[in-house]
Amino acid sequence: MKTSPCKCLLLLFALSVTAAAQAARVPLHEGWRIQSSALLKEKGEAISAAGYKTAGWHAAVVPSTVVGALVEDKTYPDPFTGMNLRQLPGCSYPVGANFANRPMPDDSPYNVSWWYRTEFQVPTAARGRKIWLHFDGINYSANVWLNGRKLADAADVAGSYRRYEFDVTDSVVRGKPNALALEVFAPRPDDLALTWVDWNPTPPDKMMGLWQGAYLSTSGPVTVRHPQVVTKLDTPSLDTAHLTVYAELHNATDRPVQGTLRGRIEQIQFAHAVKLDPNETRVVGFTPEEFRQLNLARPRLWWPANLGEPNLYDLALEFETGGQVSDRQGTHFGIREITSELDKDGHRLFKVNGQRVLIRGGGWAADIFMRHSPRRLEDELRYVRDMHLNAIRLEGQLESDHLFEVADREGIFVLAGWCCCSHWEHWKNNDEYKDGPVWGPEDYVVAAASLTDQIKRLRNHPSLLVWLNGSDNPPPADVEKMYNDVLVKERWPNPVLSSATAKTAELSGESGVKMEGPYEWVPPVYWLADTKLGGAHGFATEVSPGPAVPPAESLRKMIPAGHLWPIDEVWNFHAGGGQFKTLDVFTKAMSARYGEAKGLEDYAQKSQLMAYEGQRAMFEAFARNRYNSTGVIQWMLNNAWPSLIWHLYDYYLLPGGGYFGTKRACEPVHVQYSYDDRSVVAVNDTRRPHEKLKLTARLYDFNLSEKFTKTTVLDLPADASVSAFTLPKPEGLTPTYFLDLRLETREGAVVSSNFYWLSTQEDALDWEHSTWYYTPASAYADYTQLASLPPAALNVSGRVVRRGEDEVAHVTLENTGRGLAFFVRLQVQRGPGGEEVLPVLWQDNYVSLLPGERREVTARYRARDLQGARPSLAVGGWNVPLKHHALTP
Repeated sequence: MKTSPCKCLLLLFALSVTAAAQAARVPLHEGWRIQSSALLKEKGEAISAAGYKTAGWHAAVVPSTVVGALVEDKTYPDPFTGMNLRQLPGCSYPVGANFANRPMPDDSPYNVSWWYRTEFQVPTAARGRKIWLHFDGINYSANVWLNGRKLADAADVAGSYRRYEFDVTDSVVRGKPNALALEVFAPRPDDLALTWVDWNPTPPDKMMGLWQGAYLSTSGPVTVRHPQVVTKLDTPSLDTAHLTVYAELHNATDRPVQGTLRGRIEQIQFAHAVKLDPNETRVVGFTPEEFRQLNLARPRLWWPANLGEPNLYDLALEFETGGQVSDRQGTHFGIREITSELDKDGHRLFKVNGQRVLIRGGGWAADIFMRHSPRRLEDELRYVRDMHLNAIRLEGQLESDHLFEVADREGIFVLAGWCCCSHWEHWKNNDEYKDGPVWGPEDYVVAAASLTDQIKRLRNHPSLLVWLNGSDNPPPADVEKMYNDVLVKERWPNPVLSSATAKTAELSGESGVKMEGPYEWVPPVYWLADTKLGGAHGFATEVSPGPAVPPAESLRKMIPAGHLWPIDEVWNFHAGGGQFKTLDVFTKAMSARYGEAKGLEDYAQKSQLMAYEGQRAMFEAFARNRYNSTGVIQWMLNNAWPSLIWHLYDYYLLPGGGYFGTKRACEPVHVQYSYDDRSVVAVNDTRRPHEKLKLTARLYDFNLSEKFTKTTVLDLPADASVSAFTLPKPEGLTPTYFLDLRLETREGAVVSSNFYWLSTQEDALDWEHSTWYYTPASAYADYTQLASLPPAALNVSGRVVRRGEDEVAHVTLENTGRGLAFFVRLQVQRGPGGEEVLPVLWQDNYVSLLPGERREVTARYRARDLQGARPSLAVGGWNVPLKHHALTP
């Protein structure tokens, strides 16, 4: 094929940008050693000298925290088992307390600085070029030394969320080892640092260390940094996108430099001649008015999950001077436009590309030791997509760049902002914060610099939905103005909220969102019955139906054998802090509704049932009430360590009842029951209408005698919920009874099915005694009859098909008996009785089958996660004895 010279030039440009962007960055990930300054006599000059002996130091990688590194090198025993974490030196603060607001104990080994040290060589390809040293996150402050020379002081390198870049061209030696050493200091109560609040215990070092990446890069005299593409769409047609491209250029020399900044987006090219004064930094922009080629017809839009494909484009930039490329940068971006507005009721409504979107997601937790695993991160965001959620919220957990890149690819919105309950919100003393340290002049400097650095790296990601300047409180006017000035200067393209609460901000007024709880167990009816607190109205930035006790096999990993039953202080240690230090409310409700647990297995199984119905009810309520309800964030999505509360899958990546209740509730086209008015509702979360769907509801008593049936045909508009009919209260129902819902196409294909267990004795709420974290129950539903379900017989078969690096198990279940097969759990194990293969994507799980019903489900997992074993299928349920079945090729 003959290629024109122009096309060859375009191709070479695109390829060279990608290759150079990868080759120019040299990660400083491995080969680090750490040691306490209390054990060292030498100072920075000696420690940062090449050849300095580190015998007796601890091995580490970066990113890592000090305690995380000590755990990895086995200095400390597994902190996730039992109460081992409390045995670590420095863990003398009260159980459940917010350690961020307390000083380090005087005898803590982390009350002194710790050194991080490594040696590296400058790449030979960097000859004649500038050398830059980067740190993407240091907690909290550090003296930085290189080859015996102090590069920066801890007074200047301070702030967990700041990013640092040093010109080390004159400090490195070429062809020989270079010694890099950082003396790191832990955060104090009056520092703007990382914190865990009441989600889980805080490690004794307060996460001190290099918690984000470190690396080298090279350039010529001019660097290219922070590329950004801002998109504007013609609405409502969406026929044309108008792109504005920005890049920050920095002349790193003491002489003027002339050159050309060139850019490319697929087949579109553009260029700007630039003259930079000595040491000048300038943002250069390419506007669609000046460069007509940046007006794209028929663009491939970025859409979130359920609304379309998250299409991405690549941007390549390079600066050329004197016939040489000085620097290159590449990034991806999405063409989309995010807006928000307050509706007539003052609720915050978000739109993407002009389309209303109901936000449904979970609160994100990083690893407790800030350890970075790209594969685990990808697995967790794949779980988010599998549950049909479209968002995660980061309250201060501003993860590695990789999280945002994966969110971009998966079509998952990110709500990002600062954390609560720490110095981040201690602007001044008030009724909530009376006696502690408040912001001083240095805090304003660190906060503004932190926001600047974070916005520069986040703003180009299409997944970013909104920035929150506060969490549990809006900042005072001067702080909010400072933040907003930074956001305007750095061209933040998305909405901004003063906080995650309904509290009125002095400067910006109403937020349109709420944080009214609950966080503790509430019955399923709560979400539709409530009209004033955390129910399905408005935008709830963090709510939860309470604890999420994982299946028994996870409990055995986190709780020592001697403490597995009954529930004791070890269990409670793996709950939360503050008001969430026990499982008492949850256990009381379980005992009243399902009967007192007889042991570990019984408690764990009933917990899955409680989590399934609780999560399903919450997400279904917000779906039914769209757009009187505009968003809901489950608190939380995941855990930083093995926990008994607030997750949709546990720390070991085991999806339990809450996961599958959520997945059922959030499926794109869905049929559901309303606990408040007994209505049956069809929900469409997509942009495509569905016509002539057949909806069938059947009520059964405990003995499966059919007491009511009704079928209707309905049209389901795009992005809507439709109430089909209301169920009667038939006479003569047993105390526990069942509802089976089916939504089918006119051809009979099942679009959605949903199975409920209900009680003639309904849950009731004591509204007058509501608190900020829950509304207590005044009466409980009665499901104790479930204990007398007769054993069910299932015919089970399965086969495995290889799909690249994955295996897909195809499982068929058939209820061959006359009774209900209730709450049946499926597992793919490493051989019969072996550990479950995780992570795993089950099409459905914890399923119930009526007599004669046949169900086919799939499970997808990595073949290598079998660890050489043959896959085996384990099937067992509430009244289905556990059996192991072969999975044939």
